[in-house]
Amino acid sequence: MMPLKEEQEKVLITAAKKAFDNAYAPYSQFHVGAAAFTANGQLVSGCNVENASYGLTVCAERNCIAQAVVNGEQRFSVILIYTEQEKLTPPCGACRQVIVEFFQDDAVVIAANHLGKSKTWQVNELLPNAFTPKDLI
Repeated sequence: MMPLKEEQEKVLITAAKKAFDNAYAPYSQFHVGAAAFTANGQLVSGCNVENASYGLTVCAERNCIAQAVVNGEQRFSVILIYTEQEKLTPPCGACRQVIVEFFQDDAVVIAANHLGKSKTWQVNELLPNAFTPKDLI
């Protein structure tokens, strides 16, 4: 796991907060923003987008990753998830599986909140023994 520079984390938090402000969460009122750096250093972000058909809701992390894929990026070095909850919010199970698809095992995942608290994991800590493309061979 490469250490994240303080200024890089500030850039991620700023982008994730901006995405958080754009979240569409009329049902849960649970806004989430995410920001990531691709392996090539491109900054991407996403927010959660709810739907009246709840199963069609898409999390911020998956929207963030999809935004990068649309732009031709498929490898990431770090993702930060921002909420305004006192308890830090890790990625849900579906997001963990998508993160495993695009991030190396030792890539950084950060949960941060409006209180300035944060927690960092490696991808393999969030989803040990994950099902990956290597399992399809």
